[in-house]
Amino acid sequence: MFFFLVSSLSFLLLGNPLLANLLPSWVGELRLLVVLLCQESFCHSFRWAKNYRLVVAQISNYPYAMFADEHASRTENAVVEEEEAADATTVLDLPELALDCILAKLPPAGLCSMASVCTSARDRCGSDHLWERHMKERWGRVMAARAAKEGWQSYLASSRKESGSGNGLAGSAVASPRWFCPCSWFKSGRRAAGRRGRLPADSAMACYLALESGRFWFPAQVYNRENGHVGFMLSCYDAELRYDSITDTFHARYPPHGQRLANVEEGIEWERLRAPPVDTPAHDLHVSDCLNDLCPGDHIEIQWRRNKGFPYGWWYGVVGHLELCSGNENHCRCSSEDTVMLEFNQYTPDSVWRQTTVSRKDHREEGNETDGFYGGIRKLRDKDEISMWRRLWPTEVLE
Repeated sequence: MFFFLVSSLSFLLLGNPLLANLLPSWVGELRLLVVLLCQESFCHSFRWAKNYRLVVAQISNYPYAMFADEHASRTENAVVEEEEAADATTVLDLPELALDCILAKLPPAGLCSMASVCTSARDRCGSDHLWERHMKERWGRVMAARAAKEGWQSYLASSRKESGSGNGLAGSAVASPRWFCPCSWFKSGRRAAGRRGRLPADSAMACYLALESGRFWFPAQVYNRENGHVGFMLSCYDAELRYDSITDTFHARYPPHGQRLANVEEGIEWERLRAPPVDTPAHDLHVSDCLNDLCPGDHIEIQWRRNKGFPYGWWYGVVGHLELCSGNENHCRCSSEDTVMLEFNQYTPDSVWRQTTVSRKDHREEGNETDGFYGGIRKLRDKDEISMWRRLWPTEVLE
């Protein structure tokens, strides 16, 4: 602005003809320079004013329109979302009976996935009545309910003791099982447990997941132990087992034999397992309550062990005819005799384990350190049990 005023004043003074005659000649050249400077200054001023209006329009008008459109779009979307949320109905909003029917149809994977949704879903999906059915379907054939319950309580007590003494991880899944499983379909449940709390340790769901993970060794019996060793053909022994989800097989831990340490066997398939049919511990003599009912042709299992320091195993056999009986059904009186003949036809006729006799009235453990000791007897009445033994029959006669 100062430059513009000086230039204008100089132009007025030099434009007067009287003053121009009194000044030197170089002043005229200066007057021409001033005129050119004024012209250039005017052009720049006009161009700046034009650009200023464009900038103001861009800053003021265009962003405002853009913001107005975006705000209107957000408002409309929010209204739509609120309407949809108001109309939406979740599974948990269903009536109690309908919801229970849906949950009862879900497999374990589905229950674990749904349990990770929220606290309410977790409580419902962890109900014992849902998981007890899955326990029975999945594990009922290889686990006796009473033995499994006792084993689970013992496992929990041992885990709490280890955690309390510092030998375990305090507050870990060992002391109070979280929702976990090595299978990928339990990962969502495991993450949810970390956020929302722990599963009750004594729940059916916790027991099921502990079985699937292989942490819980449960009591069961194994046919033809030690991978079908010839010395254990057609026998069934007590063991502690755990599941291997990678191979879908089991690891077995057998009780110590005398001075031998506990033997471990791997790769046991489901078909070689069964739930213990009686509650008799492996080292105790089973009370035989079927002796008066035994007749030739009946299928039986009898306890047998190598010596007093070994646990019993259950061995398959049949009731035979006494030596003085011809085997003719019309004249057979074996069922009324005090002595019962037991036969183990998987052995050769000259084997020391081919036959043995027991007393109906005064049966107790009988045998010696050479041939082993025979214990209690149970009569097989279930066709499935008999069929299982027949499937395990060896391809060659044993000596």
